[in-house]
Amino acid sequence: MPSFLPIARSLPLLVVVPIFLLPAPLRAQENYFVTYSHELEEPGNLEIEAKSITGAPKGGNPFLATALEFEYGVKTWWTTELYLDAQTTAAESTVFTGFRWENRVRPLLREHWINPILYFEFEDINAADKALLEVVGHDTRSDFLGRNDRSEKERELEFKLILSSNFQGWNVSENIVAEKNLAGDPWEFGYALGASRALALAASATPCTFCRENFALGAEMYGGLGDRHSFGLHDTSHYLGPVVTWNLPRGPSVRLSPNFGLNDNSHGFLFRFMISYEIDQFVSKLKK
Repeated sequence: MPSFLPIARSLPLLVVVPIFLLPAPLRAQENYFVTYSHELEEPGNLEIEAKSITGAPKGGNPFLATALEFEYGVKTWWTTELYLDAQTTAAESTVFTGFRWENRVRPLLREHWINPILYFEFEDINAADKALLEVVGHDTRSDFLGRNDRSEKERELEFKLILSSNFQGWNVSENIVAEKNLAGDPWEFGYALGASRALALAASATPCTFCRENFALGAEMYGGLGDRHSFGLHDTSHYLGPVVTWNLPRGPSVRLSPNFGLNDNSHGFLFRFMISYEIDQFVSKLKK
């Protein structure tokens, strides 16, 4: 625990302060950290979310990384997001590591047995980034052992095919990931799988904070699938973990997930946590 003290001091700056400067919110939608479902932001709504991850890689220093996300519903079929990434590593430094611009498009507006979403993202980050929003190619825990270095830029395009289904209160989602570094590296591939369900599907007669319908339980698994020259599971990392989501009435959403590495290339343990607010009809409120 003493080795995490420098990280704890930076926690309010990286996670708590940006969120609690916001006006009264509504609730968030997603129930995962890495996996995406087919749920998009309501048109005109703005969700502000801090996704954080902490770990202590064997042979390296403990770290805390946060991706501050601004998600806006442009159309019923289009959601766009901006991520601002930062991290702090014990005995090293606290650094801003770049930004990501993400877009999700739903080609079929009606609900189907399988609902596809097309995802594309531009990343302008550096080698010090540790947000771990996805795992592709041959990403392993060894990537976290070097000291913070912002000199190496990583400008990348990322594409995902998101497939998602809802049935009997359950959501099951599958993501196929392809990423290309614009500097000329080969295409890298990955995956993410998730399943979740609210503890109760019907709302209680009276509002309450700890009602079962305010909680969702699930699990997700994600990892790399190599690259164009060496596709497969060789020298890749994989993670599995439960996910708990708590949607406070007229308050924030909180999500927690312990992640466990499934092979020697993975971190042994990572802990993810998130807090988010959703602001209804953000632009209309600004005009007023």
